[in-house]
Amino acid sequence: MAADTATLVLKTDSGEHSYTVEVAESDGDRRMGLMFRRSLPEESGMLFLYDPPQSAAMWMRNTYISLDMIFISAEGLVHRIATNTEPFSTDLISSGGDVAAVLELNAGQAAKIGLKRGDRVIFAGLGDRAEP
Repeated sequence: MAADTATLVLKTDSGEHSYTVEVAESDGDRRMGLMFRRSLPEESGMLFLYDPPQSAAMWMRNTYISLDMIFISAEGLVHRIATNTEPFSTDLISSGGDVAAVLELNAGQAAKIGLKRGDRVIFAGLGDRAEP
């Protein structure tokens, strides 16, 4: 489990949606991710931070639950969304460009809240790149 938890807000056309996220900042936390977890509370997730922003690739090796992966730009905007990822797959899921963070939520959450490219992500860990 990642060392710290924090609140992250996704601002969509349907409103503001808050999630409690585990923050994966160390290489070890990022390597482990959500592997071996059998469930994830609905309003929870894991946030992978990258400093400096960089191209990121994720996979689902040893991951039991399907996830939505939200790739977040340095400006705190949704850059790309990979929905309903396949458990246990070793296929790489690319950010499609430089990102400052990747948010993993339960599969279906992005559709449930109407999340789309360009939506705002509010999280203190993204520094002054995200609005307060």
